[in-house]
Amino acid sequence: MGEVSGGDAGQLPRLQLDELLDELQVRINAVRGTRDRVHGLLEAVLSVGRELDLPQVLRQIVESAVVLVDAEYGALGVIEGTRLSAFLTVGVTEEQAAAIGPLPSGHGILGELIRNPEPLRIEEISEHPASYGFPPNHPPMHSFVGVPIRVREEVFGNLYLTQKRGGGEFDSEDETVLRTLAVAAGVAIENARLYKQSRDRQRWMEANAEIVAALLSGADEMDVLRGIVRHASSILDADLGAVALTVENSSDLRVMIATGVDAKDHQGLVLPLEGSFMGAAMAAGEPITTAEIQKDPRVTVGPPRFAGLGPVVAVPLMTEEGARGALLLGRREQAPPFTEADTGPLLAFAGQAALAMELAQRRRAAEQLALLEDRDRIARDLHDLAIQRLFATGMTLQSAVRFVDHPEASERLLRAVDDLDETIKIIRSTIFGLRAREGERRPQGLRSRATAEIENAARGLGFTPALHMEGLLDTDVPQPVVEDAVAVLVESLSNAVRHARASRVAVSLVVGSGSLTVTVTDNGVGIPADVPRSGLHSLAVRAERRGGRMSTGPGPEGGTCLEWTVPLAPNT
Repeated sequence: MGEVSGGDAGQLPRLQLDELLDELQVRINAVRGTRDRVHGLLEAVLSVGRELDLPQVLRQIVESAVVLVDAEYGALGVIEGTRLSAFLTVGVTEEQAAAIGPLPSGHGILGELIRNPEPLRIEEISEHPASYGFPPNHPPMHSFVGVPIRVREEVFGNLYLTQKRGGGEFDSEDETVLRTLAVAAGVAIENARLYKQSRDRQRWMEANAEIVAALLSGADEMDVLRGIVRHASSILDADLGAVALTVENSSDLRVMIATGVDAKDHQGLVLPLEGSFMGAAMAAGEPITTAEIQKDPRVTVGPPRFAGLGPVVAVPLMTEEGARGALLLGRREQAPPFTEADTGPLLAFAGQAALAMELAQRRRAAEQLALLEDRDRIARDLHDLAIQRLFATGMTLQSAVRFVDHPEASERLLRAVDDLDETIKIIRSTIFGLRAREGERRPQGLRSRATAEIENAARGLGFTPALHMEGLLDTDVPQPVVEDAVAVLVESLSNAVRHARASRVAVSLVVGSGSLTVTVTDNGVGIPADVPRSGLHSLAVRAERRGGRMSTGPGPEGGTCLEWTVPLAPNT
């Protein structure tokens, strides 16, 4: 064996020293990497803990998780029961999300964590037994790590991270970091929840104070209900708010107030109690919720009007006599569902709406009593004073005719006597209308029926339409024609409430020359081309059946003018 030369002997220690230096550098880098990761984790925990707004907290959690484990994509799924009620993503653009379609509801790998809330690491997603592939246009994903987020031992949701940068797989350190972040996330979520509850409690108290002040000041019932819908929608982040009240002497509901998205599709709608979501809340006597209103089996009637809405809550308006109506709030599709924390204060707040209706009804009853007493006094005065004097004047003129020799003067006296007789008939008709009993189940005279429909329309319009009545409406109009005339008023005023968007509506009923003419005009937008005209066609058929006619066209101030005229022949 030859000896190692002096140069070779010096090279060997140098090589060993380089290896030692390299190993030392690796360890130094590992320590530095660990230090940087711990530092990043602490920064993430602090940044998550700084936020008090829950949506921002959730967004911060996902963004921090993606950075900490060097993932391309991240998501946080909020669990409601056995499904995902919300899904926040990082790394997927809006264009990609739109191409993928609806957000996941909790199947496949995502559902695995819901069913078994323990950390899960997968090297290749497609090889896991729970995986059944991705939807079209979904970006490729291979490696996966997921951890549950607990809030007071309750699983709030799950963190999902996919596609480790560089093509590797997530290791145990990644899992440990995420588990640590999940603990901090649970604390931050609980703090955000408590802050939101405290803030909402204050907002409910302020809203209650405003509504109580409005009630005590004697504000209009509809104004109070609008305030209730506005406050409830604002506090609970609802996109649609509506109030429906029961229709007298029927099993229907009429939507009196609707605000927010597609409010015009709800305003003025008449819906049955059975088959409508608000009717179901009234039947239950308590709040009811749904995560997908378009698929809820309790909604079986009515036109399609919930397009674009997802979560909905309905609360009955309860009084001592039972449910008087319902308050409905809706959110857009994919929005978080309404929770018990939402419905509890909402039920108490809806009681303010019921109180508003109760007070308004009692106020109307008191006003009606005073009005009836005043009408009775006027009727007595008309009968005892006006009619008697007119009758005496007529008798005097009639007896004076025989003393007049001039034919023209005699004719004028006789015409004056006829005019007095006609005036007496009109006054007697007015007395009959004034003395119509309030206790009757349904007023029979056209005057009373027309006045009642005007009052009903005022609730939906927000103002009282002008009403002009002329002639012997209660004595010369036969009952079948009265029914048709009321149908004309109901349909015309309903159209004004639902479609016209008018600030003025005028109604005229005139009896003269052997016919009845009903005219309804508004200054709104006119009759939209896409509105079904089955109701107007029915009114035209009613007129033609009685030998009359109906016409519709623009009014003097724009909008719409409907004129319905029928003869008052005995055979009608």
